Amino acid sequence: MAAASVMPPPHADPPPPPLAAARSPTSDAQRRRDAPTPSLHALFLRAVDPSRPSSWSAAVADLLSAGDPAAALAAFAAALRANPAALRPALPPALRAAAAAASLAAGRQLHLLALRSGLFPSDAYSASALLHMYHHCARPHDARRAFDEIPAPNPVVVTAMASGCVRNSLVYPALAIFRSMVASDSAGAVDEAAALVALSASARVPDRGVTGGIHALVAKVGLDANAGVANTMLDAYAKGGGRDLGAARKLFDMMERDVVSWNTMIALYAQNGLSAEAFGLYSRMLNVGGGIRCNAVTLSAVLLACAHAGAIQTGKRIHNQVVRLGLEENVYVGTSVVDMYSKCGRVEMARKAFRRIKEKNILSWSAMIAGYGMHGHGQEALEVFNEMRRLGLKPNYITFVSVLAACSHAGLLNEGRHWYNAMRKEFGIEPGIEHYGCMVDLLGRAGCLDEAYGLIREMRVKPDAAMWGALLSACRIHKNVKLAEIASDRLFELDATNSGYYVLLSNIYAEAGMWKDVERMRVLVKTRGVEKPPGYSSVEVKGNTHLFYVGDKRHPQHKEIYAYLDKLLERMQEAGYAPNTGSVLHDLDEEEKESMLRIHSEKLAVAFALMNSAQGSVIHVIKNLRVCTDCHTAIKIITKLTGREIVVRDIKRFHHFKDGLCSCGDYW
Repeated sequence: MAAASVMPPPHADPPPPPLAAARSPTSDAQRRRDAPTPSLHALFLRAVDPSRPSSWSAAVADLLSAGDPAAALAAFAAALRANPAALRPALPPALRAAAAAASLAAGRQLHLLALRSGLFPSDAYSASALLHMYHHCARPHDARRAFDEIPAPNPVVVTAMASGCVRNSLVYPALAIFRSMVASDSAGAVDEAAALVALSASARVPDRGVTGGIHALVAKVGLDANAGVANTMLDAYAKGGGRDLGAARKLFDMMERDVVSWNTMIALYAQNGLSAEAFGLYSRMLNVGGGIRCNAVTLSAVLLACAHAGAIQTGKRIHNQVVRLGLEENVYVGTSVVDMYSKCGRVEMARKAFRRIKEKNILSWSAMIAGYGMHGHGQEALEVFNEMRRLGLKPNYITFVSVLAACSHAGLLNEGRHWYNAMRKEFGIEPGIEHYGCMVDLLGRAGCLDEAYGLIREMRVKPDAAMWGALLSACRIHKNVKLAEIASDRLFELDATNSGYYVLLSNIYAEAGMWKDVERMRVLVKTRGVEKPPGYSSVEVKGNTHLFYVGDKRHPQHKEIYAYLDKLLERMQEAGYAPNTGSVLHDLDEEEKESMLRIHSEKLAVAFALMNSAQGSVIHVIKNLRVCTDCHTAIKIITKLTGREIVVRDIKRFHHFKDGLCSCGDYW
């Protein structure tokens, strides 16, 4: 927007002459057909009373609301030519039009008009609109300078300044402005708009006490009953993750709930892996009445809960509801369906759902690439990626995470190297921690350990525990003790309480015959008080999810499960199975270690599923930790003995067991 577009010329254009009321013997219909179409200018003058400043203001605001900020600015220029008194009422919507057009030039000129006329800094509406303009033009420092020129900003102006800071990710300055308003004008200055801004800012800071403090203030001034404020507060608690679950649920139970409230709470449970709680709340929502009905956001949240739990039967029921509501083509719901089927081990069903999405976005394509990748189907993932590129879609950061992860799970070294380099050189995307992690895993799988270690040392970001863990796993496969010790030292610095790292290093020592070091690991685990987190496995049978912990005897069928497992283990030992006691670091004798391995949660889940599912059906097990070496070996033998296919999703990847083999190639 050129600066001159909002400045009036020295003389106004004469109004257009009125249309002549010509008479003709022709019919009225013929006259209507032949009559010239009035010009836009003429129609505008019919709608606006040039003598009334408020009429001009309404015209500028209406054009802006209609999505035409350029026309709104043109109308403002016409207003100044026709009636200079229109400046005061028309300036705020004109500033907002400059903001909508992201026209800093027009905004600066309007700022100059405000200064010359005295509307800034005296008029609060013009001042707040000016701050809004600078923030929307990504000039927060200019907004701050303007704000500091206002001698006594009222709550409207202060809220506009804080809101702009949040928009530009300046959350700490936003909170500081909010606190200063409360301190100077008392809590009564906090209205709905101010509370919404403060809560939006608190949602973006790691200090969760901030949200609690604002919650207390909101309750003090009586705004906690406001639906908009309560929902924003719930969202702020949700952004805090599991740490604020209790506070979020307490607020949810006390507030007057609408569909937004239900969706936020269900999504909060789903995002934190509390699928059972999400399902329970969803069931309550369906029966609550009062016009509360599930929508696309609800179904996406419940599908996420299904994905976390691996609840394929529940996921299918939700998918049926998606179809009934006509949302299968919706890009957001459709992408959630793709993600659910992928994480429940049904990648071909994910592909079908993907094809039904009408207008796919970059997240949809990335989800399908990731779906193939997590199951080790690297070539199929790359085919989807190439199809996306042929359609003219430009891959982004997340897409390349999916592509490199697919190459890593499938062991496609050359393809992974190619796209890692292309990401930087062709697409201008600098690698982040996720891309580096995929490359370390890929190089480690291929035995390029020195190259993987070199990549870690050359990274521009600090390597995390997942990256060093990938290198340690590669050292176990390729029996590199020296590099394993380097990786484990870094891991013990980053996360000294993770028992999995001690187990891996101990296994590496054991396979190298370094028994003194194996004993040293056991002593280290004991002296550091390292405890393995409670591992559990879940399996869905006939639509119900069954959970098992190590040595679990709470299941109603636990006696039958243990009896079945004992007979199965006898057959396994006849087939050559020998317990891998290196997975146990506790100070126990060999017999006790074998007994402990026998009752691992994944073995219990598999035994239960074999007993209770139809022959020929695929068994899907979810493990919250990395599947241990012994259980991995055991499940391979079980598939050979029973002729069943078993899919296990652990914290690292999917394992497709069939005919005595695993899709991971014994690398995970």
